[in-house]
Amino acid sequence: MPLLQVIVLGIVQGLTEFLPISSSAHLVLISWVLGWADQGQAFDVALHVGTVAAVIVYFFRDWIQILAQGFGIRFQGDSGISRNRNLLWLLALGTLPIGIAGYIFKTQAEEVWRKNHLLIGVMMVVVGLIMWIAERVGRKQKDLGHVSAGDALAIGVAQAFAIFPGVSRSGITISAGLFRNLDRQEAARFSFLLLTPAVLAAAGKDLYDLIKHHRGIPADMQVPFAIGILVSALTGGAAIHFLLNFLRRSSLTLFVIYRVIFGIIVIALAVFRYRGG
Repeated sequence: MPLLQVIVLGIVQGLTEFLPISSSAHLVLISWVLGWADQGQAFDVALHVGTVAAVIVYFFRDWIQILAQGFGIRFQGDSGISRNRNLLWLLALGTLPIGIAGYIFKTQAEEVWRKNHLLIGVMMVVVGLIMWIAERVGRKQKDLGHVSAGDALAIGVAQAFAIFPGVSRSGITISAGLFRNLDRQEAARFSFLLLTPAVLAAAGKDLYDLIKHHRGIPADMQVPFAIGILVSALTGGAAIHFLLNFLRRSSLTLFVIYRVIFGIIVIALAVFRYRGG
């Protein structure tokens, strides 16, 4: 696997997994446009591992506090988390929908939908419009200390739609958080906390499958595997930091515009390719 492809895809995964612009759409379409062959299961695992590493390291102290409080242990930390001692179990509740959807639709998502470029373009536009509406109707009043079971389940159901390429896990869950009246930055924090167990489970399953079917990482993929993890982890951490700070003072409008324009371009390319071939 060429080093350039490894670095580019690692950067794209790290940035787009956390920015509300869809990692699956960008990974599929960049390879499509540049004519790159599918990177293979081993490299997909590396990208997932890098993503998990980024979110766990960035929110490490928050997760320690959430786990401690969930089991009745006092832990001095974030004031919002301190006011919601059931946050661990709310995150577990919110993770159920994506687990069910992934179990039922895994094959379609990986082998059918991700190859449908028209679907990707449509989802880019549709979720962009949903983000625009969420910005305007959400009251942006609540922090993590006020997240309820209803909030967690609603945001979790929204996350389940991320199995469709082009949706964006962070985009749809932040929007759901805004609809549930979370503050913009707090909606992003809950989104990132919620995706942690889902992405961790996906990475673990993919790694298990890789070891089971290939007896580990193929020799020719060991260096790309390590570089992919490092690049996606570093860029992922930078993306998280950027987005949380950006949302403290700005709306999602910039990402809405990007998604709609990008989606229209993808739809046009998909239609043109279909008619041409």
